[in-house]
Amino acid sequence: MATIEDVAKLAGLSRTTVSRVINDQPYVTEEKKEKILDAMNQLGYVPNSSARRLRSQRTETIAVLLPRVTNPFFGRLIESIEEQASDYGYQVIVCQTHDNKKKELDYLNLLKTKQVDGIVLASLANDWKDIEPFLASGPIVLCNEYLENDHISMIHIDHRQAAFEATLHLIEQGCRHLAYATGGHHTHITQERKLGFLHALQQHNIEFNPDLEISHTLNVEEGRKAFYYIKEHHPYVDGIFTGSDEVAAGVIYAATQEGWRVPEDLAVVGFDNQMLSLLMVPAITTIQQPVDDMAVKAIQVLVEKLRNKHTAHEHRYVYPYELFKRKSTGVQAVVPSASK
Repeated sequence: MATIEDVAKLAGLSRTTVSRVINDQPYVTEEKKEKILDAMNQLGYVPNSSARRLRSQRTETIAVLLPRVTNPFFGRLIESIEEQASDYGYQVIVCQTHDNKKKELDYLNLLKTKQVDGIVLASLANDWKDIEPFLASGPIVLCNEYLENDHISMIHIDHRQAAFEATLHLIEQGCRHLAYATGGHHTHITQERKLGFLHALQQHNIEFNPDLEISHTLNVEEGRKAFYYIKEHHPYVDGIFTGSDEVAAGVIYAATQEGWRVPEDLAVVGFDNQMLSLLMVPAITTIQQPVDDMAVKAIQVLVEKLRNKHTAHEHRYVYPYELFKRKSTGVQAVVPSASK
């Protein structure tokens, strides 16, 4: 196996010069670089990346924390993050928290123990006071999730406004007895969407029955269960806002199996504009987030923090979304959102 000394000998240069080229350090002429790279190619020499990382105290690795990879939204987000990170020379590891507070803190410890250089948080189970201390160990960027403070950079859409517009659309379609299917109460996004949902109801003097907030609905099966809960206990419900297209699909599938007409008997709104939303019959009215743009910005912000440790300002990037109106609510048109 070729060594750095072999490369230096073949190139006719010193070991120090070869080391400078390998570690991308300045003060080496282009002519010498070419000689060294040519010698490395001839000998099949591959630099020891682990040693270089130890010397630089960098892992060249970024961790992405998210609730579950089986959700197509997070799958798409990870794909875009990995592509962008790779362009900057970083690897990505994916950490599933399942919205578990302890798991989330355990993964954040990767930053403290210098196993990763930075972290993208795509969901947030813990309170800010428990997250903030980790910033002393390295940069953290929130992508998709967000908080009401200015101590960390955030990339997201306005989830409250998106939920408001989606619920308003249900009301405009004639729905007056609305259910809200949510993933739970533990994330800021969930709380924000609920506030948007309730705001739309309040604007139209529609009372909300707390029994129609159906918690812990995350996938198709739980969407199906949400429908049967409505059918058994609140059959008068004529519209439902859900936190994902998977849940919406489960509701629609169960409803049609039971002879309910969608949207005539029950109008359904999803979230994220997954491929599933177009494959369902009827197609699902849903909110689309600019996933790729958000992922690119998250990595750009994180890498800037890694390369320029004196970056002082945190920024909030609020991206526009779109409400796609389809047949699950009785229409088939696309309306751009008014969010800025």
